[in-house]
Amino acid sequence: MRIIGIDPGLQITGYGVVDYKLPRPRLVDGGVIRLNPRQAIVQRLCELEKELDGLFEEYRPDVCAVEELYAHYAHPRTAILMGHARGVILLVAGRRDVRLEQFAANRIKQAVTGHGHASKQQMQRTIQGIWNLPEPPSPPDVADALAIALCCGRLISERRSINDALAGR
Repeated sequence: MRIIGIDPGLQITGYGVVDYKLPRPRLVDGGVIRLNPRQAIVQRLCELEKELDGLFEEYRPDVCAVEELYAHYAHPRTAILMGHARGVILLVAGRRDVRLEQFAANRIKQAVTGHGHASKQQMQRTIQGIWNLPEPPSPPDVADALAIALCCGRLISERRSINDALAGR
């Protein structure tokens, strides 16, 4: 199962592509889409859509995993702006009929590091260790996107195991 994990942003959107097969998921690619913060939001969203569409075309994921929208009462504008980027991600996945999975940030951190409130540095080091990378993925958005993909793969595998057990397989 090929999973693309996406960490949405209006300046930097991280992505990570993983072939999820036990016992060891395979890292396919990871990187960022950089958007010009001087451009109007409409232009950035159009650019994000174009870049994501290219990634979906190149990697042909079975599943798109994205972080759920989180709104902190002190920063509601951030959540609204991130909602725009998430909307573009959902649009691209929907147009290509790619299964969509969404996870809370603390669930992603828990699934990957064992701690639901892990720092950016902990996420980077954990991802580095999982695939024996020479250095932590940078910027942190890449590690976050790979963590989203890993969390998705693990949870889908767990669901399959439970369903198989219930079906007596």
